[in-house]
Amino acid sequence: MPYPQPIEQQKEEFDIFRNIFSVASGVWRIKDIFVNMYIVSTDTGWVLVDAGLKTSCGKIRNLAAKLFGAESRPDAIVLTHAHFDHVGSLKVLAEEWDVPVLAHRMEIPYLTGQSSYPPPDPTVGGGIMVYMSWAFPRKPVDLGGRVVPFAPDGSISAMPGWRSIHTPGHTPGHVSFYREEDGCLIAGDAFVTTDQRQASAVATQRREMHGPPPYFTPDWRAAAASVKELARLKPAIMATGHGRSFYGSRGQQSLQKLARQFYALAVPKHGRYIPEPALADENGVYYVPEIGRYQKKVYALSALAILGILTLMIAGGTMTRKRVK
Repeated sequence: MPYPQPIEQQKEEFDIFRNIFSVASGVWRIKDIFVNMYIVSTDTGWVLVDAGLKTSCGKIRNLAAKLFGAESRPDAIVLTHAHFDHVGSLKVLAEEWDVPVLAHRMEIPYLTGQSSYPPPDPTVGGGIMVYMSWAFPRKPVDLGGRVVPFAPDGSISAMPGWRSIHTPGHTPGHVSFYREEDGCLIAGDAFVTTDQRQASAVATQRREMHGPPPYFTPDWRAAAASVKELARLKPAIMATGHGRSFYGSRGQQSLQKLARQFYALAVPKHGRYIPEPALADENGVYYVPEIGRYQKKVYALSALAILGILTLMIAGGTMTRKRVK
């Protein structure tokens, strides 16, 4: 496959004057706290890939205005999946722009108010992000008839030259997007390039290959198969839902290693969904494994840890106000 330039020379460019991360030709990354969204230009306009957090509206609007003009709007919003950190600004923007939202048919229950996701799993081990996960939102958004399923053959009318690839595991209808022309892959959370369990890694965006965020992944067998499918593409450019973009042979080798050793590198040693997955169909989740005795203890410790952190934060704020007085 002839790429526009040797893949070893490609890298994500940052335009400090416009605060824009340029990932590939016609692909830009927007980062909000710990999650990424993407704007992709097309022959007829542009599309938004994922909608970040509730705080992401302004960042998305600003980048779109810089790239395409203040009055521009996308042809569509396309989703990798519907977790809270990927759809936070979705309803506001979809209604403001009056555009369709494209998602996999297995993801539609979480976009039409039909079903909540399985509970996050704070028992998978790791740092503060894991222990906080029990409090992460998992209820669906309700976009009604605005949601349109992707074509079964993977073609995307709003994104010519790209195709959607069903990559379940992290969610039942998770998809990734691939552009054959230059080997650009927008992987969503099928795999990520920073350790989402550790607050320090999230803060520094230290680039390294990881499986999907473990505290929000209810089907590890499907997740393993999805990573193997993406690794077979040998993508030249890997843009993910969390972390900085990966390029060239280093990125490919890291992805191949993750695919080969997925159960050793990505799957937690223990957790609610390790013995058996949560199950879902086109109507949403219909089975969630029971919490074991170990999981119950970890849930309790997680709640106490978060309560302690909040108490310290409140106490610190009170002391600061007293000193100011």
